Amino acid sequence: MRGVTLAPRSFPTLASDEIDRLFDAQQHNRAAIAATTAAERIAKLRRFEHAILAHRDEIRRAMWDDYRKPAAEVDLSEIYPVVSEARHAVRHLRRWLKPKRVGTRLALLGSRSTIVYEPKGVVLIVAPWNFPFNLTLGPLVSAIAAGNCAILKPSEMTPASTACIKRIVGELFDENEVAVVEGDAGVAELLLRKKFDHIFFTGSPAVGKIVMKAAAEHLTSVTLELGGKSPAIVDATANVAEAAKKIAWGKFFNCGQICIAPDYVLVHERVREEFLEKLKESIAALGDASRGILVNDRHAARVKRLFDAAVAGGAELVTGGVFRQREIAPTVLTNVSPDAAVMREEIFGPILPVLTYDTLGEAFAVIEGREKPLVLYVFSRDRKVVKNVLRRTTAGGTAVNHTLVHFYQLELPFGGVGNSGVGKSHGFYGFEAFSNARGVLDQRLRFSAIELLYPPYVGKLKEKLIDFTVRYL
Repeated sequence: MRGVTLAPRSFPTLASDEIDRLFDAQQHNRAAIAATTAAERIAKLRRFEHAILAHRDEIRRAMWDDYRKPAAEVDLSEIYPVVSEARHAVRHLRRWLKPKRVGTRLALLGSRSTIVYEPKGVVLIVAPWNFPFNLTLGPLVSAIAAGNCAILKPSEMTPASTACIKRIVGELFDENEVAVVEGDAGVAELLLRKKFDHIFFTGSPAVGKIVMKAAAEHLTSVTLELGGKSPAIVDATANVAEAAKKIAWGKFFNCGQICIAPDYVLVHERVREEFLEKLKESIAALGDASRGILVNDRHAARVKRLFDAAVAGGAELVTGGVFRQREIAPTVLTNVSPDAAVMREEIFGPILPVLTYDTLGEAFAVIEGREKPLVLYVFSRDRKVVKNVLRRTTAGGTAVNHTLVHFYQLELPFGGVGNSGVGKSHGFYGFEAFSNARGVLDQRLRFSAIELLYPPYVGKLKEKLIDFTVRYL
């Protein structure tokens, strides 16, 4: 669909007293929700999974209305991650909730120590527009598994999806357990003034700083899933055709509007030409899957400015470069200046700069000159190269010889480091983010070894016992 313009939906202004009402209702209900058993939470998660599947067509229509997202992409990137997260929690929740025994040091002989995971209480989930169902409801699964009440604030930029989320959640939960709040940044600001027990935010580093600052006012813990410039290294030993295919898919999925997309490529000079040729072929093979639209005119204009500035600075166009309002063709640039805005800002759109390097040291210098990325991708058939990349770089996560798929691996922690995020999510790590890991020491015997070290600190025996403890225990 060419040059499409979608009319935005306006939200009613949510009064501060309405937010107060929802927050207070959840505060009064938090103890009851925290006391729910594993069986009760599992039942909720199963109902949740069934509801998502029952609303599958409605979710697809909402995403099409918001920015023409193809049904297959909705299934793969919105519905499947959420139901997969729910199924994973159902399978493992009893084990996660079981108190975990830890070892006892000799100095604490006679005691038993365990870790108990308890709910944090009332949590806030602030979600972005690029994957509205996935990034709103995925964290909600973890919050439910941990036994929390939750207020959800989806993005106002995807109003059809937000309305759909509100309907689904309203069918499943009373608002004193889970509530959806619609509105713009002003509503988010009102929510951030409340004393939540945890805030889970997905979005840009700039807004993440605002969220973290607001959370600091109440000493509220945060999980910040941010973004940044995630590089992809293609070395001389890589299967170039496979690397090009996977990078093209990872970059242009959802029209490049994905925080874990490869933001730029560092390709070895020996395979540069082959890689560019295979990349063009891979983009062509994507067909309609690469022809989405950006979420709104403002974001499309921002991406166009990045492109124009890069070309004005000497960048060469390999393919693409066609802009029709919110529809932007997959675009590849070479000879991009390292100082260009497209190499300093997260692109979040279908433009891919390709840089060339001779030694890995040169590639590392480019990566180290930027903030720590959310993801680092490396394509190589040389395991020594892969180990060297892992040793010399830092990133929230890494995928070797693939892109994006690590997001689906629920046994791995997902999240950034430094500017790309704080905290981890998915699977147990999401459950842990919404839980307080409570350490419990239970003195089983009346006498404990530590009592031998009680005051008064006099006498040779006491001195020897303290010295022995310091040296050996």
